[in-house]
Amino acid sequence: MLGPYKLRAATTRRIFASALALVGAAGPRYLFCQKSAMAASSQEAVQPSKRIRLTDEPCIVAMQRMLRGKEGIMSLAQGIVHWAPPVAASEAAAKAAGEPDTNSYCADDGLPVLREALKEKLRQENGLDGVEVMVTAGANQAYTNLVCTLLDSQDAAVLFSPFYFNHRMALQMTGGHASVVLAPSTQDYLPDVDWLERRLAEPPVGERIRMVTVVNPGNPTGMILPKAMLDRLSALCKKHGAWLVMDNTYEHFTYEEDGHPSHSCVSGDHVVNVFSFSKAFGMMGWRVGYLAFPPSLLPELMKVQDTIAICPTVVSQKVALAALGAGRAWVKEHVRGLKENKRLVIQALTETLGPGSVAGGSGAIYLMAKLPKGFENDTRVVEWLSEKHRVCAIPGSACGAPGEIRVCYANLAPEKCAEAARRLKAGLSELRENGPTIFQ
Repeated sequence: MLGPYKLRAATTRRIFASALALVGAAGPRYLFCQKSAMAASSQEAVQPSKRIRLTDEPCIVAMQRMLRGKEGIMSLAQGIVHWAPPVAASEAAAKAAGEPDTNSYCADDGLPVLREALKEKLRQENGLDGVEVMVTAGANQAYTNLVCTLLDSQDAAVLFSPFYFNHRMALQMTGGHASVVLAPSTQDYLPDVDWLERRLAEPPVGERIRMVTVVNPGNPTGMILPKAMLDRLSALCKKHGAWLVMDNTYEHFTYEEDGHPSHSCVSGDHVVNVFSFSKAFGMMGWRVGYLAFPPSLLPELMKVQDTIAICPTVVSQKVALAALGAGRAWVKEHVRGLKENKRLVIQALTETLGPGSVAGGSGAIYLMAKLPKGFENDTRVVEWLSEKHRVCAIPGSACGAPGEIRVCYANLAPEKCAEAARRLKAGLSELRENGPTIFQ
């Protein structure tokens, strides 16, 4: 007599054999299709994490989708520069392609020769000594490494509005919306340090601020933070046990000859500085950034680096090393060439939107412009500008500034930027003259 287990097994075999006989030669294929259908059905019920579903959509991805298939649109949107890397960098890329070590992993924190060159640059140009360096796949990966390293899931991090959208996304996808504390800025788009001091001293029940981020010069604001303000931010963070993260991606994009202040860094055992090769050296596609941080953080950062990237791309690091050799003078020469672009775009904006409507211009490559009253839906404005006037910008709502647009003036060479500014002026003039009914 068969036991219960053997009886069930025998019954299962008979049912399976009957099913095969019923469907004939198509049986296995039929059963596979049924299995796939059931799997697909069950997969539809499985959702991604709530954190990632609530994370903002990347505005650059949305912009690229909106522009896909459209010809002749001039972009003042994504933050890029119009120049190529130094000649030595391109030559290094060609040489690296034939070197065997290019095809292998390197040290997780980057090529030793590049790290040493960066430490020397940090000492000479930024006044940062005694720091460790980690090379990353751009400044965005550097910042994400920091979020994973410095924050627990219930910790809060401060961003000053208007903020850099990818910073908020990094915080959202790792800790959720509750982890982001949006701080106000002053009327001239500088961090409201008085507000931060009050918030750190008397936080709401359950809030624990562990990180404060500033971008200097600002993205999206185009403003340079004075050294005294940076020192005060650093002192407040140290007093209240918070990390100060400084994003210095646009360190070279300053206009001292026009009377604006220069870029400054601060250091300390609670300070981490983020840097990038992308904009200064025209290396957006090579994806090279780096962190300067207290040596005690190295073992913890290495855990994140080894998990996310293992190591930066070797060929990109060799290109970065060659670019670094071109020096600060090479970068500043190209940055000076942006002055005419900046003048053209500021003129186009102020002549149509009026005095006081445009912020920025002391640093970085961005301007923030307030749209006419009634155009709070800045995303619709951006769509309309691209469709009707063949020019695009970034909606301010992506940066926490609804009713504004972010305009980048480094994307195009001067002659093309002049045409883009003309289109922008024509579009904004039409908006101002017709009002919100223009969308009806």
